[in-house]
Amino acid sequence: DIADAPSITLADRVEKELGRRPLYLKTDLRDVEALRAAAARAADAHGDVTVLVNNAAWDERHEVEDVTVEFWDNNLSINLRPHFFTAQAVVSGMKRAGGGSIINFTSTSYLINHPDMPAYTAAKAGILGLTKGLAGKLGPDRIRVNAVAPGWVITERQQERWVTEQALAAHVAKQCIRDVMRPDDMVGTVLFLASDASRMLTAQMLIVDGGFL
Repeated sequence: DIADAPSITLADRVEKELGRRPLYLKTDLRDVEALRAAAARAADAHGDVTVLVNNAAWDERHEVEDVTVEFWDNNLSINLRPHFFTAQAVVSGMKRAGGGSIINFTSTSYLINHPDMPAYTAAKAGILGLTKGLAGKLGPDRIRVNAVAPGWVITERQQERWVTEQALAAHVAKQCIRDVMRPDDMVGTVLFLASDASRMLTAQMLIVDGGFL
């Protein structure tokens, strides 16, 4: 991450609650070499990476007419490209360890014809193709690759930028489970995909949206 303050605060909280401090590496994931270096540092600190969660997103709204080549490329450099190159950086270690699990976060936005961010939804659709391609290639090495597609999860960014009381109420009303989704609602799915409980599950996308779709 590049957000130092909240990342350090999170590391402090985890250390206080669990007694062990997670390794935080400030890294701009648009910089592939920096991303590779961070993966190497993580492996040096904790051994070969056997579980990788690719969870990065930049959901800036945009008009079709306003998108420049620079905007498009920056969007892909955050929303799609790092998923591949981070996986590439840890695959050798997973093979040495006898297997692993790669979990790619995508989004349901491309499934619901979201009108306000076509560059973002294109990238998120691409994550599913990447997931399936990697799963087919890495399965013989006992490396599972799956995707998680959240619905509208109310993060701090969503709250600050996009959420209105009316829009949120209308969205939740279309969910089977009519609760507001929070980041913690993703944890169980990720733990399942990371664990041996899902050892025969690969090349799939799990939708976690409260039953919106």
